[in-house]
Amino acid sequence: MTRPRVVVAGLGDSGLLTAIHLARHADVVGVSTKPGLVSGQELGLRLARPDEWARDYRIGFDRFRAARSVRTVHGTLSGLDVAGRRVTVTLPDGASEHLTYDALVVATGVRNGFWRRPDLQTVAEVEADLLAAHRRLAESGSIVVVGGGAAAVSAAGNLAARWPDTRVDLYFPGERALPHHHGRVWSAVRARLERLGVGIHPGHRAELPAGGAPTEITSGPVRWSTGQEPVRADAVIWAVGAVRPNTDWLPPALLDDAGFVRVGPDLRVPDAPGVYAVGDVAATDPLRTSARNKGHQVVAHNVRAELAGRTLRTYQAPRRRWGSVLGPQPDGLVVFAPDGRGFRIPRPVVRGVLQPVIVRWGIYRGIRRRGAAVDEGT
Repeated sequence: MTRPRVVVAGLGDSGLLTAIHLARHADVVGVSTKPGLVSGQELGLRLARPDEWARDYRIGFDRFRAARSVRTVHGTLSGLDVAGRRVTVTLPDGASEHLTYDALVVATGVRNGFWRRPDLQTVAEVEADLLAAHRRLAESGSIVVVGGGAAAVSAAGNLAARWPDTRVDLYFPGERALPHHHGRVWSAVRARLERLGVGIHPGHRAELPAGGAPTEITSGPVRWSTGQEPVRADAVIWAVGAVRPNTDWLPPALLDDAGFVRVGPDLRVPDAPGVYAVGDVAATDPLRTSARNKGHQVVAHNVRAELAGRTLRTYQAPRRRWGSVLGPQPDGLVVFAPDGRGFRIPRPVVRGVLQPVIVRWGIYRGIRRRGAAVDEGT
């Protein structure tokens, strides 16, 4: 019996997990502009300690045990023929490859700042980008972070912890940062930032250049539409939430007014048989929460269910963001529940249990060590 073919467009966090959950049930082909997983998570750790970040968030596709049967195509998505059930990929040499599918999962994510880009890159280019941002900040005597979301707060906290002699200031437009989290979360995180010496500046809305938020680390001045005096710094990180979906390759009829992929409660794309979307690119709810909250499990189940003629599940979006904000710290990892209450996981547990057992085995179903000749979980 011929196995169905599933194409997973985008192999970031959501796409890779979807491919892993489908690999035992279908012939899976994944398309990625990167040579391995380059996660969009934990911006602060990525900037402050890139080697530590890379250990858990930049992993070659060949190291995922459960994805061994997944064929990966390194290229840029350039077209979708809905009627013909065919995806077109532009390869690094400029040639095109056409991939037919029984089911297509769109997980191409979003572009945001300098740390989430859809550019086609080699291993060396990914590493160069990581080190360039880290070195720029290491050489700066003052850093301004503009934005009030989790990425901005994480960057400010981790950079202040990494370089305590560097002046780090966080500017955001509202009365508090983390507006999509429970109020208790900001209270706890603000106290931590203040202990680290981060300057907290609410009520500052930045004037963006005509072309939108910068996609590079810049230097000052930063000007404010809210009337404050301009601010200068050696390095300015723009984390203002100006995300754009990576959907240029899709027919406009599949997209909402902001360019995100329209989906129903079961994560199927209306008017596109066999097409699903998950992750930051999917317009599931205002916060696009299927990038977390086990959205990949729902879409993987529904792909299998539809192909087998079974009942599909619906995705339930949480009302608030939850989870970690600052990421792993020297004294452990604080995870916040939806009600804003935080609990700390000690660092030895993070390194000895959470990452090797829960994440690498429980979530990713096994990750080989670099250079390992046999399958290992750590």
